[in-house]
Amino acid sequence: MTKILMVCLGNICRSPLAEGVLKSKVNASEIFVDSAGTGGYHIGSLPDSRSMDVANEHGIDISNQRCRKFTSEDFQAFDVIYVMDKSNYDNVIALSDTDEDRKKVKLLLEEADLGISEVPDPYYDGTNEFEYVYGLIEQACNQIVKKLEHGRR
Repeated sequence: MTKILMVCLGNICRSPLAEGVLKSKVNASEIFVDSAGTGGYHIGSLPDSRSMDVANEHGIDISNQRCRKFTSEDFQAFDVIYVMDKSNYDNVIALSDTDEDRKKVKLLLEEADLGISEVPDPYYDGTNEFEYVYGLIEQACNQIVKKLEHGRR
């Protein structure tokens, strides 16, 4: 089973959306998807209501998710760790011990040719920004699924 982790700052906006979107596109018996945050601000909380709303608008329920903090043990538990932005990347890499760990960490938008490398944090913005972020994440997840179907990561 391939195990994929989605990571953002607080694990309430972007990474829960990315977890939900990718889960909706893969076979759960073959691909395990989870999410975490680099900061421990919201441990145990539901995703942001705006993320839940935009996911619901696209037929995805993320209300069963709870926020958790990324730990160094996640390097052993997951095959690929997708981060939303360069700050998340730096925070995750700082917890890595080996080159093997570091090779697992990728910017999510590296999977899609969108002309940008980072998923912006919509937390302080309005609903439109959440929809925009959803679109970016969906495009990247579509490419991840194609790679998984071809046996590549």
